[in-house]
Amino acid sequence: MLGSCQAIAAAGTAGPVFLEDLTWTELRDAQAAGKTTIIIPVGGTEQNGPVMAIGKHNVRVKALAGKIAEGLGDALVAPVVAYVPEGSISPPTEHMRFPGTITVPDDVFEKVLESAAKSFAIHGFKDIVLIGDHGGYQRDLGIAADKLNREWASGPARAHFIEEYYRASQGEFAKALLGHGARQSELGTHAGLADTSLMLAVDPKLVRSDRLPEAARLGAADGVYGGEPTHSTAELGQLGVDLIIEKTIAAIHKATMRH
Repeated sequence: MLGSCQAIAAAGTAGPVFLEDLTWTELRDAQAAGKTTIIIPVGGTEQNGPVMAIGKHNVRVKALAGKIAEGLGDALVAPVVAYVPEGSISPPTEHMRFPGTITVPDDVFEKVLESAAKSFAIHGFKDIVLIGDHGGYQRDLGIAADKLNREWASGPARAHFIEEYYRASQGEFAKALLGHGARQSELGTHAGLADTSLMLAVDPKLVRSDRLPEAARLGAADGVYGGEPTHSTAELGQLGVDLIIEKTIAAIHKATMRH
């Protein structure tokens, strides 16, 4: 099994991988050349504590999806789905208790995914891959993929929910961090050391590094859940980046293998 960096190097980076950077004729030619896999990256617009910007999930999933597509060699990346379930509006629950978070109902979210996937299938993509950077809607991604595959049972297109993307960012990344000296109490489930380090590795502009020294005092009332980001670094985050890319590429290869 090639590591993520080796896989990307082997595949090369010829041509853009983001659908929105192509003209329709360039897309047609790319498909004719074998790019028939499309990744739908799902992010989310939510509070991420005082240290990280609201667009964290959207920026991160786009960047990582691009690296995954480069590693696959036969894939393109759709525009990021930024409007996702984030809790109730009335009364506000979960991240909706903080300004800037945007939510949509689960059924609306699933229909958006289904419509996007059907659009890609009509236009010649054979494998439509769903990956999500946020834990709250992972079940919805699976529901949408299952529904699409029931409808497509007699056709050439298939939908694939790749849960390994999110799994790698959680349990496996946590183990790697602990192996590099991080404390369990620092990791957190949202806006802690793990989350913040990953963002520093992907796009440090979205992290307010000048506020990290005071982060030890942050808690749930500030939007930081179960951890503390004070000692976050891009070097620690790169452990997660490599895991996510490698595990997701391997899972997509397995899911799209055709007899």
